[in-house]
Amino acid sequence: MIKKLFFAAWFLIIADIPPVPAQTLDRIVAVVEDDVILERELNTEAAAITQKLRTNNVMVPPDYVLRKQVLERMIVDKLQRQLATRSGIQVSDEMLRNSVADIASRNNMSVEAFKQELVKQGLDYKSFEENLRNEIIINQLRGREISSRVKVTDAEVNHYLETQSKAGSNTTQYHLGHILISVPSGASASAIQKAKQQADQIVSELRNGKDFRETAISYSNDDNALKGGDLGWRSIGQIPTLFTDLVTGMLQGDVSDPIRSPSGFHIIKMLETEGSAQHIVNKTKVRHILIKTNELVDDAEAQKRLLALKERIKDGDDFATLARAHSDDKGSAINGGSLDWVTPGALVPPFEDAMNKLDINQISNPIQTQFGWHLIQVLGRESQDDSEQFRKDKVRDEIRKRKIEEETELWLRRLRDEAYVEIELDRL
Repeated sequence: MIKKLFFAAWFLIIADIPPVPAQTLDRIVAVVEDDVILERELNTEAAAITQKLRTNNVMVPPDYVLRKQVLERMIVDKLQRQLATRSGIQVSDEMLRNSVADIASRNNMSVEAFKQELVKQGLDYKSFEENLRNEIIINQLRGREISSRVKVTDAEVNHYLETQSKAGSNTTQYHLGHILISVPSGASASAIQKAKQQADQIVSELRNGKDFRETAISYSNDDNALKGGDLGWRSIGQIPTLFTDLVTGMLQGDVSDPIRSPSGFHIIKMLETEGSAQHIVNKTKVRHILIKTNELVDDAEAQKRLLALKERIKDGDDFATLARAHSDDKGSAINGGSLDWVTPGALVPPFEDAMNKLDINQISNPIQTQFGWHLIQVLGRESQDDSEQFRKDKVRDEIRKRKIEEETELWLRRLRDEAYVEIELDRL
């Protein structure tokens, strides 16, 4: 009887315990090689992209479309980070701090003010740092895998200039929109036909007035999809060779027919066009005497020596002779301290700022830079039409960027196609 009462009491106690609420586990939405992407991560990224689109007054596509696009970008990012890890690419805390400081400086802020601004905008600083670290890692990876192998020859630059000169379009800038309907490598004929039909349908809808940015966000498979397919302003040299001939014949608002490439079918829209102006560069002929500081020469001693040299020059001594005898910049000292003709940005800011304030033949007071202390003398100034060299440098940079972009698109597509990826679509 005692046992029966005991068990009855135990049952009553258990029965009085409230049920434990069911715990919802963070679900896996994609398996990427030996890693996973969780639904929580996808939700966070999708929310951030949604906020960015609304801020830029871009219509947000249906949730399932946006999540699919965001997930695909997250998959490609994760594949790149995995490859970077296997390759031993790392970003130190010091490198990260320097990058943050550089970003803050470009926004005319201190690091602390920059952090406060991020918080004011509702952004978590630790998340910002992590995103920045990943961006640096991916840039280093792409630099090693792609950029370091891309070369531009003088012959390519000259050929481009000759071709565009004949076409009369070397000063034109194009603002382009781009949509890619991708086709996996080794796709079947039916898969290729299906992608072509989708591209044709999109072209028809765009020509009938459908919003390009919204369409790109919903359907495009390239890196710029979540930017509304906006490729920004480009000269003809920055445009992939596949599109060059087509673009030069398009008018503002035109939408191209689908263009086939190994990556799939491309659709181009001409958003705007404009010309470019003549390039004038202001050059300064300058020379200097440098005194470096060390264990025996401190800042005060360096300034004292330079002031003494300045007095000697005022009394008739030759600047070049004194530079050869006293300057610690051995490269320029043998030329009497001459740095020859320099263009804006060629010298460190404190030196350039002081130089720009001098009249011709005037000698500065001692000026400190990261290299030591300087006496500076300006010998001449001239404005020069540097359009030809500027154009060559710009073309070289444009061709390089175009090559990198083309190689990057193919490299990313190959990386994605060759990876093991399993997407849990039924859970999206």
